[in-house]
Amino acid sequence: MVAKIVKGKNFKGVVNYVLDKTKQTELIAVEGVRLKSKESIIRSFITQAGLNPKVSLSVGHISLDFSAQDGDKLTNAKMMQIAREYMNKMGITNTQYIIGRHFDKEHPHIHIVFNRVDNNGKTISDKNDRYRSEKICKELTGKHGLYFAQGKENVKVHRLKEPDKTKYEIYDALKTTVSRCRNWDELKKELQKQGIAISFKYKGQNT
Repeated sequence: MVAKIVKGKNFKGVVNYVLDKTKQTELIAVEGVRLKSKESIIRSFITQAGLNPKVSLSVGHISLDFSAQDGDKLTNAKMMQIAREYMNKMGITNTQYIIGRHFDKEHPHIHIVFNRVDNNGKTISDKNDRYRSEKICKELTGKHGLYFAQGKENVKVHRLKEPDKTKYEIYDALKTTVSRCRNWDELKKELQKQGIAISFKYKGQNT
């Protein structure tokens, strides 16, 4: 489980994105907004943000992404439970929010949109939010028995652009080749078979 945190000014844009029909969105939790239409949801957020105009970035948007290996166990109810635990630990309380689940990718993921101006007009702090979020994600991943991804293994190489695509292809090649080689010469030969050349950089008299 990993979280991506974004803050902004435009509730209209993020609400339209989260509720986009092409993403087969299911709205799994709502608090404090009118659900008559997308427009009423947006107006609800904007109205409350007006309680504290000093908050320039009143839009909170967090996506929670899970491993595809957890797909069978992540029902809407389970994802809603995890999202609420995450929000409580992050201090995202006493405020408006919507939580939408998207089905446009192979891995389960949800989007949380919340108002950084709470129901009393106070600001929901974003101090050290990414650091706190990382710790909370690890804690909840363990608590709920979710899959712990190891390093780069879940990166979708075919979706990357250069130069990142080549970097990850080299990483994959090294991961499978290094353990079979006893020295640099053997490694060099094995990588050459995969179209990867090695060059050595020398500094001073050191090799």
